[in-house]
This record gives sequence, structure tokens and C-alpha cells, in this order.
Amino acid sequence: MSLSRFGSRLFSNPKGIFSRPKPVLPGLTLSLGLSVVYLSLIVLLPAIMLVLKAAEITWNELLFYFTDPRLIASFKVTFLAAALASIIDGIVGLLLAWILVRYEFRGRKFIDTLIDLPFALPTAVAGLTLSALFAANGWIGQWLAPLGITISYSFYGIILAMMFTSLPFVVRTIQPVLEDISPEYEEAAASLGANRAQIFYRIVWPHIFPAFLLGIGLAFVRSLGEFGAVIFIAGNMPYSTEVVSLMVFTYIGEYNYVAASAVALSILIVSLVFLLLIQLLQKYYQLPKSRSMP
Repeated sequence: MSLSRFGSRLFSNPKGIFSRPKPVLPGLTLSLGLSVVYLSLIVLLPAIMLVLKAAEITWNELLFYFTDPRLIASFKVTFLAAALASIIDGIVGLLLAWILVRYEFRGRKFIDTLIDLPFALPTAVAGLTLSALFAANGWIGQWLAPLGITISYSFYGIILAMMFTSLPFVVRTIQPVLEDISPEYEEAAASLGANRAQIFYRIVWPHIFPAFLLGIGLAFVRSLGEFGAVIFIAGNMPYSTEVVSLMVFTYIGEYNYVAASAVALSILIVSLVFLLLIQLLQKYYQLPKSRSMP
């Protein structure tokens, strides 16, 4: 562009040179409005109603229900099972994501599709299937029974059901991050004499760790509220294999909606706080990378 043309364009439209270009796809206001309405109706409004319903409980009732040994035991079972299931899912999900990204083999696409099965399968169906497979006379349980290992109607069944429903969150969180890692860095490290373990822990692991952390966090939060898959395999024995979601269902069956809302709100608050901590940890681990960038 010549100087005269640039000057004429500048004086004819002084804001056009420095203004932000218009988006190719118009409709930001409409899209934002629809998104806010959707989130308000589907997420925000039910959460507000839950808070309002839980606010009807008195302090004496709150103290009575949250000091109930049966409810305390269900909290312990839920949090312990969710933590163990999330840790196992983190290890298995990392291995699955690594295999699906780094290797080509027959049946790879089938396994990749099978990962999403818990999303499509109703949780009640998953619970019935797992309880039938791992029962004492089931296809898998019959081989575990002589060893004294009981899965169905035990605490281990709860872990198994939570693992099944939350595994895709780990795999689908780590997989795209692994795909974005350029193999040039690994090849350069190998040319400098680094072995496979050093390449993984020095190059690959720092990149996928935030995604790994987020996947475990999502799996943990998902497991906290699991209901359909758990109740069919847990046995639902008080003080032993009873989860918090079942206690909420029990309160609803007793028409005690205030107590059910209070317990459900406590799980919601824990989930939100946990997700917030995961986000803060992600920013903390990504901060050194942003500082090192030119």
C-alpha cells in the first residue's frame, strides 16, 4: 500500500485502521443470550431451587441429620470409594490414552469407541450388568469366589461401578493433550542421550499433568454423585455399602425433601470446591510455562 493511499484511508476512516476486525460469524449477542438462558434454565435455576429448599432446614434438624451415624458412614463410603476409583481411573486412563495416541493396531478405533460406552449406556443397565458379571455365580465372579474375593454387593463393587462410569472423563481429557505434543521434542531428547523414562518424565509428563489432574478431578466429582450403577452392585447395606446418593433417595422416599436437599447441597458444594481447586492447580502448573515463553 502506498503512502498516499494509506493517508487517505487513515483520514477517511481513522478508526478503521486500529479497530478490531469484525468476526467472520456474526451473532455474538444472540449466541451469548441463548447460552445464558440455557445455562440458567438447565444449571443455575435447579441449583438455586436446591439452595432455597435446603435453606428451609433448621439448625437443630441440620445437626440431627449430619450427626446421624448412618449418614456419616455413607459419606465415608462415598468419598473413599470415589477417591480410590479416581486414582485407578487415572492410571488406567493414562495408559489407554497413551496406547490410543501412540500406537496403530487392529481394533484401535473399536477400543476408542468403546471408551465412550459409559456415556451412552444407562447407569442402571451398567449396574445390573456388572452385578451379574461379578456375582458369585457370574462369568467373572465364579473364578473370584474360590479365592475369597467378593465384588458384587460389597465395597469393591462400589469402586468398580464408579470406575466404569468415570473412566471416559480421564481418557478424553488426556487424549487430546497427548495428540498435541510434537514428537520432535522427544526425538531431540533421544538424540541427546535421554532414555524413555527420562523423556516421559521430563517432556511428556509436564505437558499432560494438568490434563491428568483435571481428568482425575472430573472422575472424582462424577463418582460422588453416582447412583444408578452403584445401587445395583453395592448391596446397599447401612454402615457398609450405602452411598450418599442412596441416602438422598431414601429421604425423598420418606417425603423429607428438606433433608434430601441439604445432603445433596453438601455434595454439590464439595464438588464445586474440588473443581475450583483443580482449576487453581492447573493455573499454578501452567504459570512456569507462560513465564518461560518469549
